[in-house]
Amino acid sequence: MTTPVAGEGGVDAYAKLAELGITLPPVVPPLAAYLPAVQSGDHVYVSGQLPLVDGKLPLTGKVGAEVTAEQGAELARTCAVNVLAAVEALVGLGRVVKIVKVSGFVASAPGFTGQPAVVNGASNLFGEVFGEQGRHARSAVGVAELPLGAPVEVEAIVEVA
Repeated sequence: MTTPVAGEGGVDAYAKLAELGITLPPVVPPLAAYLPAVQSGDHVYVSGQLPLVDGKLPLTGKVGAEVTAEQGAELARTCAVNVLAAVEALVGLGRVVKIVKVSGFVASAPGFTGQPAVVNGASNLFGEVFGEQGRHARSAVGVAELPLGAPVEVEAIVEVA
């Protein structure tokens, strides 16, 4: 069974974003030698996105120490918005068929084991925007450090028409 895209009776991601009061930011420029997103066949692979807002991290540090799990989840949501911005810039959200896989990386204080709840911030946004098409496979991994001292980073694989 083929999942419909927005133009074929599926979810209108633009309307959902407007309803949620979310304006997609410009694509976050790469911090090293990579592209924000690339398309191969009917999939877009989005590089890890930090929770940058206007080019800055709202918080730095490890979740479970300087950053609470709730703050981490909000930052993961911001990462998801940046993922959507990268998809929009490359192919347009109107072409999204399915969010296939999400990987979340959480800079974790020793003993912190709440990575899944933190990455839910991103997963929940994809569900809010795309409904069933936003449900995905996922990894939530605790790491020692992330670029720029970010508490969280999210990457995704998105099927497009």
